[in-house]
Amino acid sequence: MAEVLVLGAGMVGVSTALAMQARGHDVTIVERGTPGRETSYGNAGLIQTEAVEPYAMPLAPGALLQIAMGRGYDVKWTPQGLLSQLGAVATYAWNSRPAAHKRASVTWGKLIRQSTDRHAPLIAASGADNIIRRNGYIEIHRTPARMDKARKTAERFATEFGVQARLMTGAELRAMEPSIRTEVEGATHWSDSWNCADPGGLVASYAALFQKNGGQIVNGDAGDLHRKGAAWVADEAEGEHAVIALGPWSPMLTERFGLKVPMVFKRGYHRHYHMELPPHHPIADFGNSVVMSPMRRGLRIATAAELTPHPRLSPPQLRHGEKAARELFDVGAPVEAEPWTGRRPCMPDMLPVVGRIPDQPNLWGHFGHGHQGFTLGPVTAEILADELSGGEGWAELQPSRLKRG
Repeated sequence: MAEVLVLGAGMVGVSTALAMQARGHDVTIVERGTPGRETSYGNAGLIQTEAVEPYAMPLAPGALLQIAMGRGYDVKWTPQGLLSQLGAVATYAWNSRPAAHKRASVTWGKLIRQSTDRHAPLIAASGADNIIRRNGYIEIHRTPARMDKARKTAERFATEFGVQARLMTGAELRAMEPSIRTEVEGATHWSDSWNCADPGGLVASYAALFQKNGGQIVNGDAGDLHRKGAAWVADEAEGEHAVIALGPWSPMLTERFGLKVPMVFKRGYHRHYHMELPPHHPIADFGNSVVMSPMRRGLRIATAAELTPHPRLSPPQLRHGEKAARELFDVGAPVEAEPWTGRRPCMPDMLPVVGRIPDQPNLWGHFGHGHQGFTLGPVTAEILADELSGGEGWAELQPSRLKRG
């Protein structure tokens, strides 16, 4: 049995702690705030078994022109936000080419398809069933062209990955979701996936389970990590091993220990709105770059990505998403005075970093899940815990791949 420090109490960090604990290790989490209140809090609440391909940068000339001119809502950017990470963005674009993206999807698909199986025992043990819905989510298609593209995608995902989906007409969609008041061409019901009415609450439930099983959460500064003899020390906690699971803050720490991480930081926004008759499923309107999820606090409207170092008080993507939501539903006033914002830690090769930090004894990395840390935390936690306990790990995810670049 080893003493393990886990730095960070988001979905990835807490899942790591639980996986280590299940293998008999003595685990302490070091977290400056409250578990599940940073990046893990701000998402659409989806546990996505159908997301078998990582998000690729649009490379078609028309799409790139739209992004460059700031006309679309899928990706927004500011000059400072783009220039500060230009190298990583360029590498991300290079890896978005069809052949490279297909290679990444082979590994990504193996990870994502495990997600509900890995979450299930944690949900049961933590008593969090009351905030989990196992009815999938719905992706709407407003035009015949989008419906035709969706049909091809569903067929390919079923053939290549075994993903279950049901294609629906507009009338069938209205029957399933009577609160939708606008006619659309059709929809895809991704029935494999689950959704959560309180993402931050699910992480908090997992953290409470960790403590119930004897784990300790220390309120401290994970950035204080340093060596003291044979031990790793952070704030007042120490252990034989340390795991960096700090999401978008991880590169600042790894660089101190000789590993430069070229991360793409995508900022996202969400806000909750009053709604008398919310939908029964999360509704994805990717044509408008928005997902609308029924949550405990109201209808959560969540945006796509923005490359900017500083959040906006009135983000255009959220304004556009609210307009799209009001076309579909009778949406009330915002619940919060200001929108929530957070950053997504995306690796340029689209695969998370999971494994031993090179040239550092018993220092491990577990971060870079992009848009899917909430989905994949328990999956990659098992891979890391197995490697720390003597297993082989996954070569495609090792931090050492960053040294080779």
